[in-house]
Amino acid sequence: MTLKLDQIDYRILEELQRDASQSQRALSEKVGLSQNACWRRLKALDAAGVIRNHTVVLDRNQLGAGLVVFVMIKTRHHSASWLKRFRTHVSSIADVIDFFRIGGEYDYLLKIITRDMASYDEVYKRLIEEVELETVTSYFAMEAIEEQRPIPM
Repeated sequence: MTLKLDQIDYRILEELQRDASQSQRALSEKVGLSQNACWRRLKALDAAGVIRNHTVVLDRNQLGAGLVVFVMIKTRHHSASWLKRFRTHVSSIADVIDFFRIGGEYDYLLKIITRDMASYDEVYKRLIEEVELETVTSYFAMEAIEEQRPIPM
């Protein structure tokens, strides 16, 4: 289903990215719609797949998951069967929170969040145990300057 978005839809999406827990009444007031009109637009955005899910942003440091690692991967394998096995394997590792196939010198980029270096080492060992990889390069974040920012409208 394709949905043509207008300025009110974008305002709804901006508000939801700021606070998805706000009441429908508060949201409708902020975007200048009646509650019913706002509800209909929300349902249309959901049905069109513009809104994929409703989540909360957690403070990873308070949860003891303070280490952020960006992993760059090169492979010599590019067959459909290898890719399927690789995707399934990486997706099964809970510490991998973002997983991209990229262009350039590397083939894949993973964002891993875990407790500490020992925990990352366990993730690394698990990552390399199932599929052959040519190069695995890890970059460790020292500070999150901006993280999980809203998508600009």
